[in-house]
Amino acid sequence: MPVWGGGNKCGACGRTVYHAEEVQCDGRSFHRCCFLCMVCRKNLDSTTVAIHDEEIYCKSCYGKKYGPKGYGYGQGAGTLNMDLGRLPTTNPNTSKFAQKYGGAEKCSRCGDSVYAAEKIIGAGKPWHKNCFRCAKCGKSLESTTLTEKEGEIYCKGCYAKNFGPKGFGYGQGAGALVHAQ
Repeated sequence: MPVWGGGNKCGACGRTVYHAEEVQCDGRSFHRCCFLCMVCRKNLDSTTVAIHDEEIYCKSCYGKKYGPKGYGYGQGAGTLNMDLGRLPTTNPNTSKFAQKYGGAEKCSRCGDSVYAAEKIIGAGKPWHKNCFRCAKCGKSLESTTLTEKEGEIYCKGCYAKNFGPKGFGYGQGAGALVHAQ
């Protein structure tokens, strides 16, 4: 509860935060001008903040500092090192806010983090909007127009061409479908 003549203390600078300039995050108060990424100093909001050990980051800097490392993640050759002890979702001491917003699910196509604003669920898995395409022709899909096979998604046309029934009567010319007996 704030005392008379003042407000809560800013989580970044430690000075009094008055209601008109207050941003709340993870149970702490900040001045709007102090609610910045610890690394790049970009302004943050509820959709771009990631928290780690009482420090606030933009999602990009958070990913560079605490995300996966190794070949395929811009760190050079070597083996993949997930550095699991540093991810907020695996640390029981981090806040619920960090567990919810600090880490993200991985896209089923590209493997990068998928945040809520860009996430589509298809075949029971998360995808980026741009990755939610047919594996054969690249056509954009909707959850109602996809077909899944062995973890990959396809448009109905490509699925039928590649995995559907083959032989006479299955799109091979005119005539009725004939079942040999």
